[in-house]
This record gives sequence, structure tokens and C-alpha cells, in this order.
Amino acid sequence: MANWFAARCYLFKIPTSLMAGYHGARARPGLATFCSSGTTPVPKVAAKQPFEVNLVAGKKYSWCSCGLSKKQPFCDGSGRKTDLQFAPLRFFVEESKTVLLCGCKQTKTPPYCDGTHKEEFAQHAMLERN
Repeated sequence: MANWFAARCYLFKIPTSLMAGYHGARARPGLATFCSSGTTPVPKVAAKQPFEVNLVAGKKYSWCSCGLSKKQPFCDGSGRKTDLQFAPLRFFVEESKTVLLCGCKQTKTPPYCDGTHKEEFAQHAMLERN
């Protein structure tokens, strides 16, 4: 029998001042998840490569941060159904452009790919079939 570990997680608002101009996009104030266990929940690897996406200037986007969405790389609300309560990263770009959005959900520059998907743990992750 597996040992199950329960941690109480809380959502905190990220101030607008910390999110403005975030990695070339203007992100909206978001939510961050912190757990009482001292660990941060780890999102599921949704893809082993980034998603090439054409973003339109001024349009609002919600990047999936949990890896559970069936509409990758964008959020479909699947993370709300989990105990970890991941929140999407909401953002928009000031000019239309093609970008690589992270598919492994482990990037240090969300929502953009930073190459983390090339690491062994991401390449060996089990992916769900839709």
C-alpha cells in the first residue's frame, strides 16, 4: 500500500508590480501555490517539447501551469479539480509574434520555453494519451 502524504496548500496573489513586463509579456496578477509541507507542488509534464504558438497583440491568454489541460498549452480549468489548485498564468503580448510556450511545465521563465524539456526527467516522463 502506498504511503500518501497530505499537505495543506494555499494560494497567494502575486502583486502586479512583480508581474509587469514579465518575460516580454505583460502578465496579469496571478496566483502562486505554497504548501505547508515546505514543498511546492510539481506540475505534470504535458509534452516533451514546446508548443509553437502565434500570439496576437492585446489578446488575453491563460497558459496551463499544472499540465492537466486537454487544450495545451492553454488552460481548460482541469487544475481546479485537483487538491493542488494550480492557477493559470494569464498574460498578453504587446505585439503579435510567434513564440515557444513551455510544454513540460518546468520552465523557469513561464510561460515561455527555456529548454528544460531537454533534461532527462522531462524526456522520461510518462504522458497521458488524450
